[in-house]
Amino acid sequence: MTTGTATADTPPAESDWHPDFLDGFSARRLPLHDVPEVVGESVDDPYATVVRLDRDAPSQERAEMSGDQADRHPREAVLYLHGWNDYFFQAHVAQWWADRDVDFYALDLRRCGRSLVAGQLPGYVNDLTEYYEEVDRAYELVAQHHDRVWLMGHSTGGLVASLWAHDRPGRAAALVLNSPWLEFQGSAAGRALGATLLSGIGRRRPTTVLPVRDTGFYARTIHSRYDGSWDYDLTLKPNPSQPIRVGWLRAALRGHQRVAQGLDIQAPVLVMCSTRSDLRMRWSPQMAYADIVLDVEQIAMRAHHLGRRVLISRIEGGMHDLTLSKEPARSETFATMAAFVAGVRERLNHDDQLATAGVASVAGSETMAQ
Repeated sequence: MTTGTATADTPPAESDWHPDFLDGFSARRLPLHDVPEVVGESVDDPYATVVRLDRDAPSQERAEMSGDQADRHPREAVLYLHGWNDYFFQAHVAQWWADRDVDFYALDLRRCGRSLVAGQLPGYVNDLTEYYEEVDRAYELVAQHHDRVWLMGHSTGGLVASLWAHDRPGRAAALVLNSPWLEFQGSAAGRALGATLLSGIGRRRPTTVLPVRDTGFYARTIHSRYDGSWDYDLTLKPNPSQPIRVGWLRAALRGHQRVAQGLDIQAPVLVMCSTRSDLRMRWSPQMAYADIVLDVEQIAMRAHHLGRRVLISRIEGGMHDLTLSKEPARSETFATMAAFVAGVRERLNHDDQLATAGVASVAGSETMAQ
């Protein structure tokens, strides 16, 4: 399945939308101003990138319609956050949302995908909250023309989305999390020891590369060059993956610790993950029907710590990115999302109607009093 590849063309001015290398999409740079210095980097103008699905009648245009035509439905959008060693390329996910009248936007985070600049350390941050600058700005950009903004996150993007939603209550209408990285693999004692060691090294040499070997099995299961079905840009999502550095892993573990302590996300949350993991170091064709990146039992366990309205769904035969799974797991993933979206919409629409009725009642009472 073709998903587009990058070109070396220089995009237009940062403030403008321009055609993306992914057919049917536009992109826009978000200049970043609060970027902590990283040893070994020399980049003057860091940025993140917002990507949107082009539509015949996007919400920006629908917002300008008059009368009942514009008031029939709340204007909705979704903002998608990708995972580690990743970028947005899942055009079919964007179309799925568009088919439900939800405008689709994705964010390539700093030092990732479309936002990676020569001289930067790929994917690196010292703290996951550093991403809040671009998530805030992308949210504000989208919210200008939409009444509701959904948040969708995959893997590390699911962790970032969860932390952001907790720290920014009242913004996201709901969260859809696709195999979110909510906990590190291993025993509690092993995680504690690892966190202690990383904390010490991270303070002294945060950009030290960890000796972690990427087997390449995940790319083998999804990319059409190997045994998979998806054609994405291997320069933006390389195989083997980008090097993992001490400071970045320490940042992720801090995020995990916050989840373990308990978040209080007010919005409804859907957490989806596979029914099984396969973390062996020897290749098996069955890896195409399991999560071979994260421990799904840890995901399911930690999901309860996100908030009070969390729905957990396990997908039989699902891969790490459930939306790239083989059938029937992929269809089950989207069916699960559809049921969740429908339920949340019904609840939100009901709440909106009650709020509107309350305002009308107050206004009527004031008129009678006059």
